[in-house]
Amino acid sequence: MVYLTRRERFNAAHKLYNPNWSQEKNIEVFGKCSNKNWHGHNFTLYVTVKGKPNPETGFIMNVKELSRIINESIIDKLDHANLNLDVDFIPDNISPTTENLVVLIWQQLEPLITECKLHCVKLCETENIYCEYFGEEM
Repeated sequence: MVYLTRRERFNAAHKLYNPNWSQEKNIEVFGKCSNKNWHGHNFTLYVTVKGKPNPETGFIMNVKELSRIINESIIDKLDHANLNLDVDFIPDNISPTTENLVVLIWQQLEPLITECKLHCVKLCETENIYCEYFGEEM
C-alpha cells in the first residue's frame, strides 16, 4: 500500500464556548479560546490517501486532482472564515474544535475521493497541537 499526502493551509477564526454555560464556566474550560471577540489560527491541513499505483501512470491519485478536491470542498470554505458562523458543513450545534473539524473535513472529502481511499485527515491548529482522524466510527 502506498500513502500520498497533500498539505494545504488556511487561516480562520473561531470561538470555543458552550452556550448552555455561564461566561465563567466557559472561561474555566476554554480559557482565552472563549474570547467573545474570537481568535484565529494559521491551520495546516494534511490529507493522506492510500492505494496501489496505477500501472499506466504510477499514481495512486493525480495530485492535481487531489489538490482541486481539497481546495474546492474545504479550503475555499474555511480560509478567512469564522468557523462558528460561516461554514456550511459545520452545524450550529457542533463546536469548531480541531477534534470536530478533522471529522467534518473527512466527511466532506471521503465521498469525493474515488481513485483510491482516504486514509487520514490531520489538522494542525498550532505548531504544538494537531488532531488526526482515520475514519473510525465514533
